[in-house]
Amino acid sequence: MSNFFAFPTVNSWEEDVFQLTPVGIVTVVVLMAACIVLALVLQPKEKKNKRFSTKQLTFSAMAMALAMILSMFKMFELPMGGSVTFFSMFFITLVGYVYGLKAGLMTGFAYGLLQFVVDPVFYTVLQMIVDYPLAFGALGLSGLFCNKKWGLQIGYVVGLLGRLAFAWLSGVIFFAAYAEGTGMGPALYSLAYNGSYIAAEGIITLILISLPPVSKAIAGIKKNMME
Repeated sequence: MSNFFAFPTVNSWEEDVFQLTPVGIVTVVVLMAACIVLALVLQPKEKKNKRFSTKQLTFSAMAMALAMILSMFKMFELPMGGSVTFFSMFFITLVGYVYGLKAGLMTGFAYGLLQFVVDPVFYTVLQMIVDYPLAFGALGLSGLFCNKKWGLQIGYVVGLLGRLAFAWLSGVIFFAAYAEGTGMGPALYSLAYNGSYIAAEGIITLILISLPPVSKAIAGIKKNMME
């Protein structure tokens, strides 16, 4: 890999990894911005107006900012990565719930790149893509249920399952060695490891957003954002 975008280094576990250079970070930031713009471009023709686009851009940026801030407040963190945060994933699924699948996927993809930029260390390019833009992008699957009854809750669960699927896949393909000595195969270990923190945050968040005052407030936000 060219030292222009990333250079080889060693992490705290004495593993060989790569870290982005300043040029690499700028490149990822540009891609992140492009994802948000693309989310606007992909909107249906009847929704493409200046006011709607400005609202969506503002809302998506605010959702990413809130998710990023809340991801730094962790209830607990696992030793090899993964943590239970204060509802950070919910704000990405909320974009899909408000604006639909395309906007949700692209915002999630951009948020994954933002998470990567905060700690731009990776093992391989493919591992980085699976763990960041694809895993967090899957949160946007909530948009599939944006107009359904209980769409807020169902969409959130589906988004989490999407993220879990990519986290599980990454564990099986790239981190299978971590299962050695646990008595479990890579597939089961990855499911147990990644499922533990994703499910814990998911259950807590589901309880919160299902409270009548909270769900009513979110419905009001959606209505305002769509006007």
